[in-house]
Parts: sequence; structure tokens; C-alpha cells
Amino acid sequence: MTMMYDEVRAHIDGQAGRLRLNRPRALHSLDLGMVQAMTRALLEWRDDPSVRIVLIDHAEGRGFCAGGDVVGIAKSVDGHDAAARAFFFQEYRLNHLMYTYPKPGVAFMDGVTMGGGVGISCPCRYRVATERTMFAMPETAIGIFPDVGGGRYLSRLRGRLAQYLALTSARLNGAECKALRLATHYLPSERLEEAKERIAADPYRVMAILDELSEETVPEAPIMARLPLIDRCFASDELEDILACLDAESDPWAAETAKTIRAKSPTACKVSLRMLVESPKQPHFVDEMRMEYGLMVRMIRFPDFREGVRALLIDKDNAPVWAPPADVAPFFEPLPEIEAWSPLPANPGDDL
Repeated sequence: MTMMYDEVRAHIDGQAGRLRLNRPRALHSLDLGMVQAMTRALLEWRDDPSVRIVLIDHAEGRGFCAGGDVVGIAKSVDGHDAAARAFFFQEYRLNHLMYTYPKPGVAFMDGVTMGGGVGISCPCRYRVATERTMFAMPETAIGIFPDVGGGRYLSRLRGRLAQYLALTSARLNGAECKALRLATHYLPSERLEEAKERIAADPYRVMAILDELSEETVPEAPIMARLPLIDRCFASDELEDILACLDAESDPWAAETAKTIRAKSPTACKVSLRMLVESPKQPHFVDEMRMEYGLMVRMIRFPDFREGVRALLIDKDNAPVWAPPADVAPFFEPLPEIEAWSPLPANPGDDL
């Protein structure tokens, strides 16, 4: 089976289903068509006995996947938010499908892996980082929160890394991803094609193949030296406490980190901290996705989303004017049942 969709190439290679993102000018950012194409391919392969494993990578360019097409989403909110809600609804269905998929997945996080790129890599059993990996959840910079399952993935990290990564949009390199277990393997980029060929030919040995091709000595992970300070200064679930702790530190890194956080949407930061408290309480991933969708529907209506996208991605003046901090409790109220998110039905049919 080969699906020729310009921005997602899906085909069977040996015993592997291959999903290749092909939108290089946008660093392979996901739009609704790409999300639907990936979902259709995964559903097609789910019960196909010839497909034993799924490999996800990207075509040329320096990004694996830079996230969702937030510029297009923000513009749709300006008129009517139905298109924006449709994107997140279907993207979260793809995330849930991948999280519950019965066949192992391998994500090759070679290059920029942010936002939506995290959402399609973290559900995979094997996550391969390289010297070119740049991993981040930068959502608070545009007035939203680490979604696509970010609450679940980040809150499982050691110490207070989740709070640090969510508030600062800090970028991790491949070695740091491996050290923090966001990546299962670290391969030099020149070995990736060999890895894909060997896995497609013999998917039963995927772990052994990745182990054999991995670097024996992974480069130093700079973030590890910062863990005690991160744990101390991000210990609170209150934004004001975190900033006060950073302000009290003599380390120049703390002052720069506080400055970085103050440049983000204060409401988005507060929502993110609350989400990291609520996410571990969600019994299943479906509950996480339902909560995140409700949050997103409300966050895209809040003025900080459009202002953040304008300042960082459209006008690029890097001078957002954020709204005063809002009470976050209403953002977490469940949506009416008719508006709530739901996973893919047993027979999706034309629902895609």
C-alpha cells in the first residue's frame, strides 16, 4: 500500500509501515491534511499482518517536526474557531491512536522536534535522537500550554524538570534527550538510513539493531548539572514562588531563566503548572487527551494565543502584549458533552 499525499509519504517497506513527513519549508509542521493522512495510514496498517512495525521520519530539511501549523490555526480563530478546533480534535485522535497502537513505532527525532513533533514521537516505543536533535515544548511563548500529551510525558520526568521545560520552552539536545529518557537511543545521523533499512528487513531485532548502531559514548548532557537548581527553584506549583526563588539565586543562569519566563504568557504559564498537577491524576491517556482538548478550546479563545502567534511568528517583533493573568480554574472545567473530545470510533469511515 502506498499513499501519495504531498506532505506525508506513507508506504510499506519490507515489513515496516513508513511515514515520512514532507513539508520542509515549514520544518514539517503538521496541518490537518497531514494529521488525517497519518491517521489513515496507521488504521490501514493496524490489522495488516505484513506490517510489523512503523517507522516515522522526515524528508530533507533540518526539522523532524516543528509542531502544528499554529499560524494557520491562529488565523482561523480570527474568523471562527471551528477550523482550529477541528485540527486539535483530529491531532489528539492521532496522538491517542499512536499511544494505543498495537504495533511498535520508531520515531527518528533527527532535527527540530517541538510541540506536535513531540506528540508523534513520544508515543513510539523507540525514540532515536541524534547530534542534530533539538527537542522543546515552546507553547507558553505563544499563549498556550504543552499539549499533545505533554502533561503526561513531562510529568513523568524526574524531579521538577516538567515545570522547568513547560515554563521556559528550554531546548534539549540529543544527548540530553537520551539522558532524560525522552529518547531511547542516540545514533549519529549518518547511521540512520542503515538503521531504517535493517529494521524494515528484520523488525523483530529492532532493539538489537538500534543498540548495535548507537554511540558507545553519548556526549555530555549539560542539563544534568542544573538539576539541583531546577529542583530547588521550580519546587512550587505557583508561578510567583518560582520567579521569587530564581530572583533570589546568585547564579546568572537563574536570572536569565527568570527573564525567559517573564517573557511568556503569564496565563499560559499558570495553566501549564496546573496541568502538570492534574495530568498524573488522569487514569488513562484518553482522559489526558479529553482534559487537554478542553483546555485548548478555551486557550485559543483567550487573547494571548493570537497575540503570541502574531508577535513570534507573523510580525516577528518578539514583543507580545500579554493580557493580565487570568484565573485558571475556568480553563479546566469540562466541556459540554456535545463539544468534548473523543477517540476514534471503532469504524472511523468518513469521520476522517
